[in-house]
Amino acid sequence: MSPAAAPPLFPLFVDLRQRRVLVVGGGAVAARKVAALLASGADVALVAPGLDPALEALVSTGEITHLGDAFQPEQLDAAWLVVAATDAPEVNRAVADAALARQRWVNVVDDAQLASAQLPARVQRGPLQIAISSGGAAPMLARHLRERLELQFDDSFGALAQLFIEVRDRIRTRLPELPARRDFFQQVLSGPVPALLRRGDADGARHHLTALLQAAPAGRRGRVALVGAGPGDPGLLTLRALRLLNEADVILHDRLVSAEVLALARRDADRLAVGKRVGEDHDATQRRIHALMVERALAGQRVVRLKGGDPFVFGRGGEELQALRAHGIDCEVVPGITAAVACAAYAGIPLTHRDHARALQLLTASTRSGEAEHDWRALARSGQTLAFYMGMSGLSRLRDRLLDHGLPASTPAALIENGSLPQQRVLVAPLSELPQLAQAHAVQAPALLIIGEVAALATSLHWFGKSPITSASQRCCNSDLARAA
Repeated sequence: MSPAAAPPLFPLFVDLRQRRVLVVGGGAVAARKVAALLASGADVALVAPGLDPALEALVSTGEITHLGDAFQPEQLDAAWLVVAATDAPEVNRAVADAALARQRWVNVVDDAQLASAQLPARVQRGPLQIAISSGGAAPMLARHLRERLELQFDDSFGALAQLFIEVRDRIRTRLPELPARRDFFQQVLSGPVPALLRRGDADGARHHLTALLQAAPAGRRGRVALVGAGPGDPGLLTLRALRLLNEADVILHDRLVSAEVLALARRDADRLAVGKRVGEDHDATQRRIHALMVERALAGQRVVRLKGGDPFVFGRGGEELQALRAHGIDCEVVPGITAAVACAAYAGIPLTHRDHARALQLLTASTRSGEAEHDWRALARSGQTLAFYMGMSGLSRLRDRLLDHGLPASTPAALIENGSLPQQRVLVAPLSELPQLAQAHAVQAPALLIIGEVAALATSLHWFGKSPITSASQRCCNSDLARAA
């Protein structure tokens, strides 16, 4: 398996106190590894024909053991971990082979293919450690990130970690339930305790934490947040949405919420897919969502109802908020970037433009009863942009209704499939031709439909993903515009 195709390493912190670690190699690289191992309390044994002065000093004081000049496989029998740090590839390979045969973890310096364990770049503040690994493929990148993190995390983080260790048993006694402890920690971290430690006032920080602990309720009330996940690009989440995802006990998410967005949530949160599918009874599914939110909140959990786009723009968030209020459940709404705004932006289509569109209408192509009805004559007026959610639903019917009520057949239109995601596709054509173009390219939901003069700008203003797919007449129109310019 190539390094690019290899699965990511599993991060793990190990307790090496009084456990034998064998280091093969006696140069400067080995000396750095030995120093880090000794700081972790390891019992370090060394094999090398010649020793760096720093290693010689450690041997002379008895802090490490020198087993001899040449590596022997039986030296691994007492070891929990092995580090091969010589400048001889054949020796490193022999160490790795012997470790593999004995089921010992081995780190081979500068050879990720031979290693079964990597020693990450680390940022350490007291008992707090941040480890960074590139899987051995890009150590300079890991080192660069470590240098940046060194600047961001001052020594107060170590003092904070030590303070939590000191009061850990008191916190567990006062708050035996994990959800209540999680709320308490969040309250401490968002309050004055970190700032007090940053000023060097350890006594003030300890006093404030103790007061918070004494006032903390042993139980907690559940609550629900209706959170907009945006169109799929995780970079478009709001900071409030990200914070709630990291506090959630359970996440009820739509089918179209991207895996990249879900990956930002707390790892131990329950993730329940509750999205609706074609052919289902959507009202029955919605009632199940309401029941789940209420059940989990009444059980004291923090629930995030994660919805694609914005909860209040064709997301049935209003119905969900009504259901929560009817049961007296604490709730909040976190807006998301709705599909019309995000997809248009990623396609290079300005929804309003001084020369082309002075009004914008957000519409749905379908309702709970099926076909959506609109004031088609009003929609056929010039000088506006129409953005249809669920744009693939009845595309030909939408075209026919608009053309029948006076919208010119040449009006530009665009379909944006998987907007903001790496697989985004944009189709641009006169409205009369768009259904055929969509069929020819097998466009699937989710897709947003934009109708109006601004849609044609996608051919010249696109910046994300592949160039738009255009019909023959649209390409001819673009050529005419280019010559006129």
